[in-house]
Amino acid sequence: MSNQKGLVMVFALLVLLSITILGVSSVSSSLLQTKMASSLERKSLAFDAAEAALAGVVFEAEDRTVLSNPATVDALSQARSIAPLDLTVDELSCADANRVRREVTSNGMTVSTVHDAAAQFSGNGDVDSWSQTAFVREQACRGSSAVISGSNVTCHMFIVRGCGQTAGSSYTVANTMTASVFAPAAN
Repeated sequence: MSNQKGLVMVFALLVLLSITILGVSSVSSSLLQTKMASSLERKSLAFDAAEAALAGVVFEAEDRTVLSNPATVDALSQARSIAPLDLTVDELSCADANRVRREVTSNGMTVSTVHDAAAQFSGNGDVDSWSQTAFVREQACRGSSAVISGSNVTCHMFIVRGCGQTAGSSYTVANTMTASVFAPAAN
């Protein structure tokens, strides 16, 4: 009889050990999934900030008040006045100090304003949003825009990189668009 009591105790300890291991692994898995979800949320906020930065350049380039005011220059016009980006050698970076930078804040875009004041895009998660714009080249217009080929109008090609970064993050999320603008040919 005493041998059976010892065997039941060993069996009970093994069951208790199994339940403890299962509980610890469940808690560990739960913590890992929470970290992954918060990382995904931070990346999503940063991507939204990068998209807003792209939209900000388009908004400013279509702002009639900015375009008609000689004291203000939109991002595309300002990029046109800087040395072109040579795509065979260079690449447009979110940290490029030689390009036109625009900021998008939690206040959104304001008509008749050049958005170059640094501020946060979102205080909920502390996210920064900015764009970098570079002029690439002037070229003959292609496709359906070729109907104007007899005139003195060409396509001016720009690259705009939207950038977003959450506070405390070591990575920047970026998205890029290419813009083609009809403009008078350079002489």
